Amino acid sequence: MPFRPKSTLEQWRILQAVVDAGGYAQAAELLNKSQSSLNHAVAKLQSQLGVELLEVIGRKAQLTAAGEVMLRRSRILTQQIEDLELLADNLDKGWEPEIRIATELAYPKQFLYQALQAFYPLSRGSRVQIIDTVLTGTSEIITQKKADLVITGVVPKGYLSEPLYVTRFIPVVGCQHPLATIESLDQNELSQQLQIVIRDTAVKPQEHMGWLKAEQRWTVDNFYEAVEILQLGLGFCWLPDFVAQPQLDTGQLCRLPLKQSTERLVPMSLLAPQEETLGPGSRQLRQLLLAAHQK
Repeated sequence: MPFRPKSTLEQWRILQAVVDAGGYAQAAELLNKSQSSLNHAVAKLQSQLGVELLEVIGRKAQLTAAGEVMLRRSRILTQQIEDLELLADNLDKGWEPEIRIATELAYPKQFLYQALQAFYPLSRGSRVQIIDTVLTGTSEIITQKKADLVITGVVPKGYLSEPLYVTRFIPVVGCQHPLATIESLDQNELSQQLQIVIRDTAVKPQEHMGWLKAEQRWTVDNFYEAVEILQLGLGFCWLPDFVAQPQLDTGQLCRLPLKQSTERLVPMSLLAPQEETLGPGSRQLRQLLLAAHQK
């Protein structure tokens, strides 16, 4: 037979009110109910469960040890019901159950995290999914409309965007690499070296992307894997300044002294692939993300 609960949510809400208000009389006034109805509800709850939850000491109702455990669990239950009902209301009003944000690995995520921190109290239970993308993988996410918001280094033709940040890419090696001792280096010399590159997340990546000048390449999933390889004295890599700077400061990485093109600037922009159907939660998060860059 299917499980049939002995208690009701209303009984648990009454118990919580009696405890929070400090007694039956105070809870009755708060709930706009008679004191006798609250006494009856709690007494019936205890009888149905076969557990004493409250004991009256003087004029104040206090929890028993079992009551403390049951009350904690009941608060979780009633909160889940409230969240479920709020989610249904939000869905009815068009608030998204899930918001997907795709972001280039070359974008410093501390700005996104600041926006999410401000968004959480307003999120109405919406789930947030963060998708890391690289190069043409980001463009693919945009054109295939697989995310609500996208932070990209390349804005495809026909899309409007908001500027966020300019990432500086700099060429670096591990400080024990032979290139670290050279005073000047040109692009032709660099092309003969092992290059550590980040894997394009596109299904059909474009080979011309990513300044792939070297014939010999090792491909990794993210910049932090690249840093670990560089620290072994293997290869060179173009790294975002915010990734490379901590290792440059500690002397684990060295910047390559190129004669020309000593850095590459990539403007990061925020766009919505489907602006016309963008939900209220995504719109709110977009404004918070823009605001994070204005601080």
